[in-house]
Amino acid sequence: MNDTSPEIAKLVRDQLLARTGSERLQMASRMFDVARKIALASFPPGLSEVEKKVLLCSRLYEGEVDIQGFKQHLIRMIEAD
Repeated sequence: MNDTSPEIAKLVRDQLLARTGSERLQMASRMFDVARKIALASFPPGLSEVEKKVLLCSRLYEGEVDIQGFKQHLIRMIEAD
């Protein structure tokens, strides 16, 4: 669904492209940080760090990342310490 008029969409795109690459990267980083905080705030209390990371990865990258492989990697990293 897109309820933005073509004129407004063009205005927003033009304003975004007028920014430097560094400014756009900073914007993207801040947006990701906010999305991460929102996701973490929705998790049930008492999760282990591995459980939080796996759930966060699933929430943000489902369909793009092998979640079980990521979980196994985290567990191996903990075991290696």
